[in-house]
Amino acid sequence: MKRIFVLFLAAILVCSALSLISCGSSGLTVAIPNDTTNEARALLLLEANGIIKLKEGAGITATIKDIAENPKNITFKEVEAAQIPNVRRDVDFAVINSNYAIDAGSNPVADALTIEGSYSAYANILACKEGNENSGKIKALVAALESQQVADYIAKTYGGAVVSTVENPGDGYDASVDYAALAGTTISVAATPNPHAEILKIAKEILAAKDITLNIIEYTDYVQPNNVVDSGEVDANYFQHTPYLDDFNAQNGTHVVSAAAIHVEPMGLYGGKQSDLGLLK
Repeated sequence: MKRIFVLFLAAILVCSALSLISCGSSGLTVAIPNDTTNEARALLLLEANGIIKLKEGAGITATIKDIAENPKNITFKEVEAAQIPNVRRDVDFAVINSNYAIDAGSNPVADALTIEGSYSAYANILACKEGNENSGKIKALVAALESQQVADYIAKTYGGAVVSTVENPGDGYDASVDYAALAGTTISVAATPNPHAEILKIAKEILAAKDITLNIIEYTDYVQPNNVVDSGEVDANYFQHTPYLDDFNAQNGTHVVSAAAIHVEPMGLYGGKQSDLGLLK
């Protein structure tokens, strides 16, 4: 009996020393965003594809601690969202926001192994400081972004990698705005480069027809765009979805609010060292 126990213990130690694959695990690694809302979004995408199962009630704030079932014993690498395309070659699979995939030269529709639906909860918004939602500047910018011109540009340029969420696009102008009073003024907006700054260029043309200048200020991080709007240094920003903004306000005591939802950038699961989605299931 003692000898059997020793052999059993030795088998356990050997298994521990071997790779995860040899002990019944896939040994696969998946990179996911490390910020609260995008991490949850990535996990929900994986759950929707039958790769993991989250605890009951886990939603848009889920983390890897909320994984209830991980049949393949996948190892998750939490990485800053903008850096995931750079580490993609070092992991088996990666969940990437479409804007970062596009910047890295990928076509989300063609290259992603699976891509999420156009969930309204993750629509990218135009945001402003609380109390300014009904100002002439913000309403004029909202109308320009909700125009048919912008909707057409998104559809033509991104081919499904970015999807407009505006149900009834207009002509680019708001009848309640006194454009004559805004003539000669400048509206400043903080945005990440692609697709936000590119989309804003169409809105800039619409506003220019009313002698309103749109100053697009590009940022490559997710912190300063909200800070400069909260401080009043910049009129609005365009780069984030509402769950991210809500979490940012809660964490930083800022008072930035959504003025309008403009588009969705579906998050996708991409191959890294592996390209067979079946390995995850």
